[in-house]
Amino acid sequence: MRYRIIVLGAGYAGAASAGHLARQLHPDDVEITVVSAEPDFVERMRLHQLAAGQELRRLPLTRMFAGTGIRLRVARVTALDAERSTVTVTGEEGTEQLEYDTLLYTLGSTSADHGVPGVNEYAFNVADRPSAQRLRELLDELGDQGRVTVVGGNLTGIETATEIAESRTGLRVTLVTTGEVGGWLGDKARRHLLRAFDRLGIAVHQQSTVERVGATGVHVDDGTVLPADVTVWAAGFTTHPIAAASGLKVEENGQITVDRMMRSVSHPQVYAAGDSAHTIGDNGQPLPMSCASANLTRTQVTATIVGDLTGRKVAKAPLFYPGNCVSLGSKDAFFQVVDGEARSKTWSVRGWAATRIKAAVLRTVAWNTGNPTYGMPSRRRRLTTAPVRASRAVAD
Repeated sequence: MRYRIIVLGAGYAGAASAGHLARQLHPDDVEITVVSAEPDFVERMRLHQLAAGQELRRLPLTRMFAGTGIRLRVARVTALDAERSTVTVTGEEGTEQLEYDTLLYTLGSTSADHGVPGVNEYAFNVADRPSAQRLRELLDELGDQGRVTVVGGNLTGIETATEIAESRTGLRVTLVTTGEVGGWLGDKARRHLLRAFDRLGIAVHQQSTVERVGATGVHVDDGTVLPADVTVWAAGFTTHPIAAASGLKVEENGQITVDRMMRSVSHPQVYAAGDSAHTIGDNGQPLPMSCASANLTRTQVTATIVGDLTGRKVAKAPLFYPGNCVSLGSKDAFFQVVDGEARSKTWSVRGWAATRIKAAVLRTVAWNTGNPTYGMPSRRRRLTTAPVRASRAVAD
């Protein structure tokens, strides 16, 4: 019986990891199954563009995994039992329980409502493609008139507000945040950001805590009601509750607790990467939920799984990133460089040069994820009898 590897999720961490494992491990030894709620790879970093009215190209997972031997199961994960090493999935083929010898958990994150009343009933987000598509349809209905209020002053909120304001010039866009917009940026980058907001006509309400979202507006803590025909919720992300209910050790925010090599500290046959993993970076701080973190952690987790199953020494991949590249519509951007403690430096790239950097990042990430088996060798690594999980699978 072949060793069974299941990858949950096919986002930035999961899709690339599955392809890399298929490229590195011999198909006579392993069976790799990817479970994805959607048949296509979703470029999450572009979903604010989809909401604003742009068309995104389709990247079918079947095409990405063609010739790899990877089995794609289009279904939603409904349960995970870490003690019994089973995953329950539900899709068009019905409900099925899958058994694994190694599990790679990369289900990512979703929009966090922070317990604010009315968010689920009246707000929309860009955390997944169906939500972004619904938001787009509502904006289409508004046409050239209406008010859009974006809640959240971090990267997602900034990119969403500027993209909508640029693409739909007739709409009045407001951004509301609990702190200062771009307060973490260096002075030059923040001034550039605020000039972009002025140029695009985006009104800003800072130091304002949203207490409730209604059908026609956003209620903040000073009693002000910000009128909104459409409210976009971009106030952070949270993990799916499946990990916390699975028996795995998780953090308070639901992320799976992993060691430096991305192994679950409670169940060593389970690995995690991307937003699902509580990963301590090289600076001693947890990595933020982001595409950059997904790329860093998937590099480490695939090296660890291959090493664990083949008996090879596992190298430590770097777990740090140089900064944040933020688009301000299609024609403007900034790249804020950070130091080893993830604090913004005074130096940044702004304007046209930053848009080129952002475009290069998007193209590179999409290509690397969309071609996970590029350069697949003709001879791949065989499993050894050294890993306990491999020998146990054979004994079963």
